[in-house]
Amino acid sequence: MSVRATTWLAWMLWAIALVLTTLSLLLLFLNLRYPDAYIPNFWLGNVLVVIDATVGALVASRRPENPVGWLLCLSGVFVSMSTFISMYAVYALLALEGSLPAGEASAWIAAWILPIIIGLQISYLLLFPTGRLPGRRWRWLAWLTVAFVVAGVVLSAFSSEAYFGALGPIRNPLGIEGFTGAYTVVLVTTAPLLYGATAFSVLMRLRRSIGVERQQIKWFAYAVAIYAAATVLNTATVAVDGPRWFELAGVTIFTAAGPLTAIAIGIAILRYRLYDVDIIINRTLVYGPLTATLLALYFGLVTATQALFQTLTGQQRLPQLVIVASTLAIAALFNPLRRRVQDFVDRRFYRKKYDAAKALEEFGAALRDATDLDGLKSEVTGVIRETVQPAHVSFWLAPSRTKEGDD
Repeated sequence: MSVRATTWLAWMLWAIALVLTTLSLLLLFLNLRYPDAYIPNFWLGNVLVVIDATVGALVASRRPENPVGWLLCLSGVFVSMSTFISMYAVYALLALEGSLPAGEASAWIAAWILPIIIGLQISYLLLFPTGRLPGRRWRWLAWLTVAFVVAGVVLSAFSSEAYFGALGPIRNPLGIEGFTGAYTVVLVTTAPLLYGATAFSVLMRLRRSIGVERQQIKWFAYAVAIYAAATVLNTATVAVDGPRWFELAGVTIFTAAGPLTAIAIGIAILRYRLYDVDIIINRTLVYGPLTATLLALYFGLVTATQALFQTLTGQQRLPQLVIVASTLAIAALFNPLRRRVQDFVDRRFYRKKYDAAKALEEFGAALRDATDLDGLKSEVTGVIRETVQPAHVSFWLAPSRTKEGDD
């Protein structure tokens, strides 16, 4: 295909995902007007799939030879299609029953579309970043993914629960009770195996990769780590009976972290600011633990002060002065703690850079006190060998120049 044709096709897939998502939001607002309508809990995350489709269109139009971009586009189309037909089925069968045609057909399509979405996600993760498998030994995972999609579509098409029960009281019109258990077994056992094997393949790529490919995988690994941390936080907010704002914060962070994987894939394949990931990782390793430590110290200090104040005075409300003093104390600890955390991160994760910085610092201190030229030459050569580690070192001193008329 020509460049123009591939660009047109990529953005056409993006337009389909955008239109389906827009129609899904319209149906969502219509469904909210009816108390009997069941709102699927996956709608917000699925709406953000427009970001995946956008990244896929950018990659496919600029790197059409790499299938990862096309798979992202198709994933965006199928996820937006799943959202649209689910909202359509809810409106046609629950909100205003019989108001729109093909309500049961929409429920049936919603029943079997999930395995296709999983298969597309596994595919672009497995082929990232080169567009090829990590090696011939990974062909079994590709064939297992194909088998999972085929078996999953057949079993879910006749499962009694549409979209695995995510549509509430709506049932698959072609559902057969015996297929539900088989579909559950296939989904619960095979899908985690596929995701786990794919994650292991990315780890193997990272261990063997060098240069540009290593930086590409770093972007992906960083996004996955953020998403995993957001998943843990979201699970904690659900498990812990905390305030409403705490639960909303967990859901918001989890939802915002969802598109990060697609964005990281786009940055890696398009090689946009590729080497900035090291700076981002360094800042995350520093400010993440620093923020957690300061928050723990602040809440611990406020809680301890409140318990002591209640014991001494019998009052539960802390004076405003105590809260201000606690805030100022935490602010005063910020820079000392940041320096300590930065020093620990540099020593633990950036040892070469840390050693080079330390060597240059020590050399600068020695240079200020140096008077012997031969000793200075040996010191400079040693620092260069230690920090830069070149194959050869030459030292050249410019001849001294005297002004005319000087002795």
